[in-house]
Amino acid sequence: MYDADPVAVSARAANKVTEPATLGSRDVRSTSTVRAGTYPFEVGEGLITGWHSHDLHQLEYAFEGVAQVEAPTGRYLLPPQQAIWIPAGTEHCTTLTRVRTVSVFFDPVLGLHAGERVRVLAVAPVIREMLLHGRRWPIDRPSSSPAIDRFFATLADLIVVALEQKELLWLPTSRHPLVEAAIRFTSDHQGEAITLDDVCLAIGVSQRSLRRAFATEIGMPWRHYLLQSRLLRAMALLAQPQPNVLAVAMAVGFDSMSGFTRAFRNYTGQTPLAYRQRVLPLRATADKRREL
Repeated sequence: MYDADPVAVSARAANKVTEPATLGSRDVRSTSTVRAGTYPFEVGEGLITGWHSHDLHQLEYAFEGVAQVEAPTGRYLLPPQQAIWIPAGTEHCTTLTRVRTVSVFFDPVLGLHAGERVRVLAVAPVIREMLLHGRRWPIDRPSSSPAIDRFFATLADLIVVALEQKELLWLPTSRHPLVEAAIRFTSDHQGEAITLDDVCLAIGVSQRSLRRAFATEIGMPWRHYLLQSRLLRAMALLAQPQPNVLAVAMAVGFDSMSGFTRAFRNYTGQTPLAYRQRVLPLRATADKRREL
């Protein structure tokens, strides 16, 4: 079972953390001769890791629950059956809510050319099966072998191909003071019927200035950012058995089920109900027994 204590990063209960600590670089290996390996993780109610980095590339896949990763380039959502790519040396902070995940770590000496920024990717069945199979070779094992190294090299090639797909599940961030304040206000009030006027009044700036700052700093208008943040929040809620779809729509700021369904389908290619059925499959119990 996934009952080991976390070793990849330090983590604390989410409801007890206000500002995540900075933890620096974390080495997850017991010996530098191991070039790749896995690390399973399971958490109950919620954890927030401190800001940290690894000297290895990391791919984290979610079996159950929802993880959110914040990096200098943006905030990323990791619902079930998706994976997130975190390049070596990237500082990040992860919020984990009732999740069961497995990470694969790759030494950069393997020559894995998968880009220099955090990405969320859809996981093909073959990658998922390899992630399950690879759990027998943890990253902190004392030694490796040519056969195991070839296995992880093949997995790395498949990941590179998967990363070429269109990316949806992220929100840009900015250090610009106006944009940062607007993003914080929008996040705090995304479930309400807020307008651009509300944001400008709250942070003390004109609409013209904020529109210009948003376009320059994150490449999208504020209305687009609000819609995307609402849909990402909806995806996180739909990845849990409760609440029902209508309650999710109301919780993220939509005033009609038809409007929510239309926006959700345009963003994901699926209806909210179809998405929930996919990320909460009926075979989840059987799959879990098989993965243990």
